[in-house]
Amino acid sequence: MKIRTTPKLNKNLDRPHERGITTDKTPEGVTEYTLKNIPLPSYFTEKYARLQQFTPIQQKCLQAGLLEHKSLLACAPTASGKTLIATMAICNTLGTGKAIYLVPLKALGNDKLREYRRLLDGTDYSVTLSTGDMDSASLHLAKSDLLILTTEKLDSLLRHRLPWLAEIKTVIIDEIHLLNDASRGPTLEIILTLLKTLIKPQLIGLSATIGNPQELAQWLEADLVMDSWRPVELQKGIHCAGETVFY
Repeated sequence: MKIRTTPKLNKNLDRPHERGITTDKTPEGVTEYTLKNIPLPSYFTEKYARLQQFTPIQQKCLQAGLLEHKSLLACAPTASGKTLIATMAICNTLGTGKAIYLVPLKALGNDKLREYRRLLDGTDYSVTLSTGDMDSASLHLAKSDLLILTTEKLDSLLRHRLPWLAEIKTVIIDEIHLLNDASRGPTLEIILTLLKTLIKPQLIGLSATIGNPQELAQWLEADLVMDSWRPVELQKGIHCAGETVFY
C-alpha cells in the first residue's frame, strides 16, 4: 500500500462531497453529540466531565459511526483531538472484547500505558504494554483487556496464531501514515492485511499527514473522516530583516 505524506493535508478538507468524507449529519433527534448523549460507560464520562464539547473531528467521527464499531480513518491536524477518538472507541469495546492500541515507538507506548491506567483505575479492566523485541507468544497478554503494542509485537502475536486474538474487536493505529516508512511500513501493511482478513475488527487509523487519504481509506476498508480545525490558528509567513510578513 503506497501512501503519500505531506504537510499540505488541509488542501482537500473543504470538499465534503468527495466519497468517504463525512458531512455534518447526526442521528434523528440528535443535534450535537455531548457527554450526556453518547453511550459510553460512567468511568469515561466521569474522567472527562469537564469536557464542554467535542472538537469538530470528534463530532464527525461520532457521526460516522465510531460507537457503532465502524472502521474509520481520521485525518486532522495535530492537537485536534484524535487521541480522544481512540479512547472513545476503546471504552465502547471493553466489556465485549479486547482492544489494541498500536504504537510506532516504545516511548509513545509508555505514555499511553500511563494514560489508560489512569482512565481504567477502579474498573475491572486491565491494560498491558508489550513491546517485545523477541519473538514470543507472550501468553500473559491473554488476560488483558487493552493491549498497547508496537508493530513488531503484534506481528509476532499474529504469527503465533493465538486463539485469544479472536477476541480483538477494535484496533487503533496511531500514526498510520508510517505505512510509507521504509523500515516499519511493510510490517504494518502485513499486520493490517492479516487483521482485515482473519479477525475483521474495527480499525481506527489516526494521522495528520496523509497525502492520499481517500486511497488509504479505501484500502483500509474504512470511512474517511477529515477536518481542518486546530486549537491554535496556524499562520504562514516570512521573517526577514526583523520583519515578519504573513500570507
